[in-house]
Amino acid sequence: MFCIHRIYVDVVINHMAGLGRSGTGSGGSNFNSDNYEFPGVPYSQADFNPYCSLNNYGDPDEVRNCYLVDLTDLNQGKDYVREKIAGFLNKMIDIGVAGFRVDAAKHMWPADIEAIESRLNDVPSGGRPYFYQEVIDQGGEPIHTSEYTPMGYVTEFRYCIKLNEGIQDFGRLGQVVDYDWGMTDSDHAFVFVDNHDNQRGHGGGGNILTHENPHDYKLAVAFMLANDYGFARVMSSYSFGSSDEGPPHNGDDSTKDVPINSDGSCGDGWVCEHRWSSIANMVAFRNAVVGTSKENYYQEGEEIAFSRGNKGFFAMTKSGHMDKTLQTGLPAGEYCDLITDCAKTITVDGNGMAHIVIDSDDNPILAFIVGKIADFELKVRH
Repeated sequence: MFCIHRIYVDVVINHMAGLGRSGTGSGGSNFNSDNYEFPGVPYSQADFNPYCSLNNYGDPDEVRNCYLVDLTDLNQGKDYVREKIAGFLNKMIDIGVAGFRVDAAKHMWPADIEAIESRLNDVPSGGRPYFYQEVIDQGGEPIHTSEYTPMGYVTEFRYCIKLNEGIQDFGRLGQVVDYDWGMTDSDHAFVFVDNHDNQRGHGGGGNILTHENPHDYKLAVAFMLANDYGFARVMSSYSFGSSDEGPPHNGDDSTKDVPINSDGSCGDGWVCEHRWSSIANMVAFRNAVVGTSKENYYQEGEEIAFSRGNKGFFAMTKSGHMDKTLQTGLPAGEYCDLITDCAKTITVDGNGMAHIVIDSDDNPILAFIVGKIADFELKVRH
């Protein structure tokens, strides 16, 4: 299995520096936000919305035109501002960037984002750049993720909450996609168990799982990758004591390298959830079952299992122990358990039935896919 590496840049195009700030930017140009002077672009006061403080999230005009925590708010309705932003993104596309996360997209008018995207070049490999937009929508406000789906994927923060509820009560895992709550359609939902904001209590934080509860976190991420909803993103963290703490760093504040231990885990304060076998190997599962839906759904107590069409089968148990004979929906044959790096095999009979055994407190998950047998070598950890 080969990995294709692409770079996606987190871009801040809603605003410039906060009021009361001045100095030298990371690119070497000076700025003075009180005077709206950003000569490195250049932007002047005419390129910003008039000052107003954002206090009422019930007013879409205020959310999109006023100053989020006093950050100088660009007027993307101006053609000049659109061109400068598009030029910035095109420079990154030209050097190989494949797509963008649009920070604070909720605070921009959808039509403005669409106008900016229309000015962008195709990526060098062909096709349009990939976009996912940060829109925190948990209901109760007038701005919804659906307003942004014409421009690409949209972050679905409600899924984080639903996944946590399901891991606490497996009976609720069948309802983790709640369209009655207004959740984004599957073709546009950008999903995750946690992200850099809500694992720190920001951006819709609260009732979510993080690496600090590794047992439940592994279950949640594995289920997300096995489920047939959205475009999934896997988190990779570092340990922190306060929400403002930066990554592990040296005495000169340069970021530390990521050492890889003999067991494949990371050291020196790096968590590297993406390397945990129950997460890394589930990426192979998700890639293999693209285009299929959940079938043969089984849930009893703290056990759950289902097939993804006739391409893969997934099972997990909260207790760490499961012993059931289940319908897999797969052709007869000998299959390789991805989670154990193929140390375990599963036999599916001519009726699609298989004896499913899980006996692991650390990784109480099992997954196998069509076409991958016992000698299949997993190469997904990086």
